Amino acid sequence: MSQPKFEVQMLTDRVMIKVEKDSGERRSTGGIVIPATVEQANRLVWGEVCGVGHHVRMVKPGDRVLFHPGDQYEVEIQGENYLVMRERDLHAIASERPEHGTGLYL
Repeated sequence: MSQPKFEVQMLTDRVMIKVEKDSGERRSTGGIVIPATVEQANRLVWGEVCGVGHHVRMVKPGDRVLFHPGDQYEVEIQGENYLVMRERDLHAIASERPEHGTGLYL
C-alpha cells in the first residue's frame, strides 16, 4: 500500500526557502579567484521562496530573497534541503516590481 501524500503548508509568518547552489569559486572585483573552500562568516545568500504562511506580507512563492543562512532551521523534503525562517529575518527581495528598490539589479 502506498504512503499518503501530505502538502506542506507554512504557518503564521514562516517562509520556506530553497537555497541557491553556489557555483563554487568566486571572483573578487579585482579579479582574484576565491576558492569554494573559503567561507565568510557573515555572508548573506540568495534563495527562492517556496512557501509562505498566511501572515507573510512582503514575499510570495517564486521571489528571490537575501538572508543569512546560519541561524535558520533546515528541513529535508523529498531529498531537497530547505530553510525555514520568519519573514522578518529576510534582508532583501529581488523583484521585477521596482516600487521601493535600490537601483541595483541582479
